[in-house]
Amino acid sequence: MEYTTIVNQNRRAFLKTLGCTCCVPFLLPSCTQVAITERNQLSIYPESVINQNAHNAYQNIKKESKLSINKLHNRQLNTVGTRITKAVQIYFENIGKKESLDNFDWEFILIEDDSLNAWCMPGGKIAFYTGILDITKNEDGMAAVMGHEIAHAVAKHSVERASQAVLFNIGSTILDSVLDGALSASRVDDYVVQLGINLPFGRLQESEADYLGLIFMTLAGYDNTASIGVWERMQEASKSRTPPEFLSTHPTPGNRIKKLQQWIPEINAKYT
Repeated sequence: MEYTTIVNQNRRAFLKTLGCTCCVPFLLPSCTQVAITERNQLSIYPESVINQNAHNAYQNIKKESKLSINKLHNRQLNTVGTRITKAVQIYFENIGKKESLDNFDWEFILIEDDSLNAWCMPGGKIAFYTGILDITKNEDGMAAVMGHEIAHAVAKHSVERASQAVLFNIGSTILDSVLDGALSASRVDDYVVQLGINLPFGRLQESEADYLGLIFMTLAGYDNTASIGVWERMQEASKSRTPPEFLSTHPTPGNRIKKLQQWIPEINAKYT
């Protein structure tokens, strides 16, 4: 199944749950599209604000965390990160969307921690934990994870999630007033946010980041089939602690692998 089909199915389910859409008239100016996938997304939270907050948080994390002093691993991380971000920048210039990356200041750190984790803050602030290096194994594997994290930033998922939260808070406040406070008293809204909005849409964003990440590592000349090995090793390492997919913001490794296998031929044809 093509990525765009998956996106449309999940987006319709999300909008049905939320009960509104960014295509209604009063929100039209706040509609944007994710580059490449062209998925409509809500954007009513200022990107400049969230990027500044991310920058401040990133500086604190660098001060409070134990950063790795392994020269080889740090060199690999910065080489892979720089190579992919440059490839993405060139591609966006070629398709006439250079402005999409205007607010990014890419930075990469390696934190000494056994967690199987990596993340990217808004504006391009990326961290890998040393524990995930056993999963990535080499630069191609690192590029698979790096591409995914860069994709979250480029797709502005954090801005989208913040915008959703703002919109939901407005809606729940209005509904609560109609119900004479019954909603806030029962905390039903917490369950609605968790099971009805955050989790399904979190999985959609994760899937989108997988797809875009494959494109980005391919544009940079890395072997995108390495992404399958990464998730096979992640699946093996996390067997005892992977929650059911319907209660997780991340797709299961098995489902990720199936989608990657479907997407790779398509991406090779378009982006190699």
